[in-house]
Amino acid sequence: MSRKRTKRKVYALIDTIRHAMVGAAITDTASLDKLRMLELSAIESFRIGKATREDWKALADLLNIATTMAESGIGPEVLPVCARAEEALGAAHARFKAGGSLGFDGPGLQAMRELAEYHDAQRTSVSRSVYEKAIKKTSARIRSAHASVKVCI
Repeated sequence: MSRKRTKRKVYALIDTIRHAMVGAAITDTASLDKLRMLELSAIESFRIGKATREDWKALADLLNIATTMAESGIGPEVLPVCARAEEALGAAHARFKAGGSLGFDGPGLQAMRELAEYHDAQRTSVSRSVYEKAIKKTSARIRSAHASVKVCI
């Protein structure tokens, strides 16, 4: 008489080949278009002086991810633009705390537009997996209050 054995069941939860191909490919245009629209609408809200907390957070996330990618060697020429955009976000926050509207002045608006263009070039030049790693690294830096992250809510 033989022992009763458990028959192992293997379930294919994901298609590993497709998963690897998606990770190695450039991020699809539909996802990038959603991000672009979110960022451009936030910049437009700041331009007219009707920005909300969510708009401020969207631009702060844009700045922090661009800075992390630049420090990792992906487009290091973005760092001076990041510094100007950081000053613009800080000035907008100070103006809001003083009782004004949440908006940018002319140079701040220009810095944010340049940053959006540079960051779009950054994220379209790397694979999706590299971009996701940069996002995870940025969120870890925000949670740990890293010295390089100066703009967060």
